[in-house]
Amino acid sequence: MSDPLRIILAAGGTGGHVFPAIAIADALREARPGAQFLFVGTRDRMEWKAVPAAGYDIAPIWISGFHRRLTLKNLLFPLKLLVSLWQSRRLVRRFDPHAAISCGGFASGPVGWMAARRGVPLFLQEQNSFPGVTTRKLAPKARLIFTAFDEAAKWLPQEKIVVAGNPVRGELIRKLQDPAFPTRAREHFGLDAGRPVLLVMGGSGGAHSINQAMLRHIGAFLEDGVQVIWQCGEVYLDAIRKELGLHETGVDAGSAGATDAARTDDAAGTSDATDSTEDAGPAASTSKKFADLRLYGFMDDITEAWAAADLIVSRAGAITCSELLATGKAGILVPSPHVAGDHQMHNARSLADKGAALLLADADLTERLPETVRSLLGDASRREQMEQQARAMAKKDAAADIARRILEQIDSGADAAAATAAATTTATSRPGTETRQSQDPETDRGEANGPSRGDAPGQARGTISGQARDDTRSTASAPTSNRNFQNSTTTA
Repeated sequence: MSDPLRIILAAGGTGGHVFPAIAIADALREARPGAQFLFVGTRDRMEWKAVPAAGYDIAPIWISGFHRRLTLKNLLFPLKLLVSLWQSRRLVRRFDPHAAISCGGFASGPVGWMAARRGVPLFLQEQNSFPGVTTRKLAPKARLIFTAFDEAAKWLPQEKIVVAGNPVRGELIRKLQDPAFPTRAREHFGLDAGRPVLLVMGGSGGAHSINQAMLRHIGAFLEDGVQVIWQCGEVYLDAIRKELGLHETGVDAGSAGATDAARTDDAAGTSDATDSTEDAGPAASTSKKFADLRLYGFMDDITEAWAAADLIVSRAGAITCSELLATGKAGILVPSPHVAGDHQMHNARSLADKGAALLLADADLTERLPETVRSLLGDASRREQMEQQARAMAKKDAAADIARRILEQIDSGADAAAATAAATTTATSRPGTETRQSQDPETDRGEANGPSRGDAPGQARGTISGQARDDTRSTASAPTSNRNFQNSTTTA
């Protein structure tokens, strides 16, 4: 019988994990309009709002990150892990997916592990040049591992790696294909088309060191005629606005954008400006001194800021780096020294070694930022060379490429399963041939009426996309709403 494609996706914690997962789901949905998707994450992180906003169901597990320094919170980690493994096993069994996709973050570990144990084809998407712990642990069980940087191969099984790039927002790519969009973007911010624009970002929650350097040098930049768009982070906005003597205009900058996900990158290790879910509104000055400054806590849609800028100063999170390449912008990357595995330094070096960006160490930021910015803004030829290298490294079709390869793996597995099932049927229909009883312990325990385990050795999962499918597989329990899953899982 016909059976729609079902995909379970696990990602959480930061936009650097969640937004690539959403982009992959979008590409899969475009390729298979009837497909069903279930995201798995945690209730207290940004995926709980971002995923439903993108039009997908999400179910919770209890897991949280393991702190790399000794804290009282770590005492609960073993219990959270055990509960999350049980919750993940239940979710995978009930949703019965054709494939599982892990995009990193602590929420993806239990789901990927349990999906692989049940024979579900597992695919990993690693955003950073230095793979996270979850990716490294799940790598032996994965069918394919999609990476964004060549350097990731040092820590992963090379025979499974596909260097596909990081999925970036389709809207960003589409808008930047319009030659007139940068001009409209500057008009959006009320900026002069004839003078340079500097875009400064410190991650979803801001970066203390970048903000301190900007506070020290913002006056000099503006005196040089540079127009500045500065996303400082919601937690820093009030203090910066007060220090600069700014007042609010338009949207209340002190309240908009203040979500549960608002954290500094220095505290949490995130560095992707796309984490924001609200526009914090600009802050304006009481005098002409800061007339060319656009100060934001968060920007809900940062597409116009990318398009308007001549030069970017940013942390080196994976998605920020990928958007820098996709937009073909010259950038100064300042890796956060407070992230796991120093992965931002690896990301920045990957771009800097190929001439697509400059790397500026956090310790040197305050001293060297002014001369580095002035040098690049004053050298159009050098910026053009960096932009060319960035465009050469960009993989704008990453989401579609990843979706295509996943579907190829699923379809080839379905074809093989169908052929095996047909051969088994032929063999058992011969005179004197006995049908062997199932040895699946879950079936023997009376779970034959639930979704089949599938993909165990010698056992057909069935087929999809209108092909014949094993009728022993129950689809009645596959839900159409995340509420079915939220009510069936235990959250401590």
